[in-house]
Amino acid sequence: MPIIYLSPSTQEWNPVAGGGNEEYYMNLIADAMEPFLRSSGIRYRRNTPDMTAASSIVQSNQGNYDLHLALHSNAAPESEAGMRQGTEVYYAPGSKKGRRAAEIIAENLRDIYPYPQLVRSLPTTRLGEVTKTRAPAVLVEFAYHDNLEDANWIRQNIPVIAQNVVLSLTQYFGIPFIPAQPAYRGVVQVSSGWLNIRQYPNTSSAVLARAWNGNPITVTGNWQGWYVVDYYGTVGYADARYIVLRER
Repeated sequence: MPIIYLSPSTQEWNPVAGGGNEEYYMNLIADAMEPFLRSSGIRYRRNTPDMTAASSIVQSNQGNYDLHLALHSNAAPESEAGMRQGTEVYYAPGSKKGRRAAEIIAENLRDIYPYPQLVRSLPTTRLGEVTKTRAPAVLVEFAYHDNLEDANWIRQNIPVIAQNVVLSLTQYFGIPFIPAQPAYRGVVQVSSGWLNIRQYPNTSSAVLARAWNGNPITVTGNWQGWYVVDYYGTVGYADARYIVLRER
């Protein structure tokens, strides 16, 4: 199952029109993404507000991530403060995977940003979080936080934005998008043999682990007869017929 490095902005010094700051709102989006990530089977590691972009890059590069995703909001040059609007999704020019992820994210954000013609995916060589990471990387500037209309769009649409971005991630990784739902405890129930934990929700996909009768298992998502499960740290899909759900 895929794993991402999730890097919401640590720039608390960037004020957002109408109140708050960039770090605060980007962390709210990351918070809102987490239930969708878990339900859809996307593992993640996340930076913390006391970090910097540089230390986030270092931490990301210490792991083996399938995508580095940075969440930001934008600001116009001082001479145009408050006058610009739009969404910009950045990737490194030489990264085919980064470009593909950026284009998917931009395409889906056009469905929710009020001016879809102002949503663009763009190459950049100036942003370290897309040029200095080992993993393919995307940096999303959701809107201009110095523009009150853009700032209010972020403020009023955090759950929608979070869901939209996770939808894009599932499309990028080729797995089902599963709406956020509570996690449940489960117990494996097979009459013989074992229950396969698979990489994708079909019987021909790779087996990641085997769960034996009576073993505890955590269910985080439900999709067309398959559960997204966490089995002693292995995240994958299991046939729902062979898991009995208990309490949350």
